[in-house]
Amino acid sequence: MIKIGDSIPPMKLTAATPDGPKEISSEDVFGTGKTVLFAVPGAFTPTCSMRHMPGYLENLDTLRAKGVDRVACIAVNDPFVMQAWAKDQGVDNRITMLADGTGAFTKALGLELDLSARGLGIRSQRYGMVVEDGRVTHLGVESPGGFDVSTAESVLAHL
Repeated sequence: MIKIGDSIPPMKLTAATPDGPKEISSEDVFGTGKTVLFAVPGAFTPTCSMRHMPGYLENLDTLRAKGVDRVACIAVNDPFVMQAWAKDQGVDNRITMLADGTGAFTKALGLELDLSARGLGIRSQRYGMVVEDGRVTHLGVESPGGFDVSTAESVLAHL
């Protein structure tokens, strides 16, 4: 599993934008500045939609005041689902929505979660991460079913 001090691997990602899917490199997202990345097991899932995303939306100004250049959300979903979820949540391009459709980025980080028994397949663990100039400076990975260390408030406490 990726850890504090590690570099984000160079990979292609897909950003879900109002204009459709856009290929973007991990270097573009994480290479310079301070980025907060939070990962959810799936768009439209209860905790993700009712607590995780709303917490980041409510704390965007505070995150920026602490020097965060961008906030990104990633899930092992396709870009069309991520765009629909962004619209549903009122993201309005304030958070970069990243689709990890095949789970390749999640696997490269060692943060995959097998939810096959619940009919969901391989997903991402729920986590909150701070990346500064390409290197991880904070990582909070939730225990199964947990929702404490990946919240916007928890990430803020580490900035």
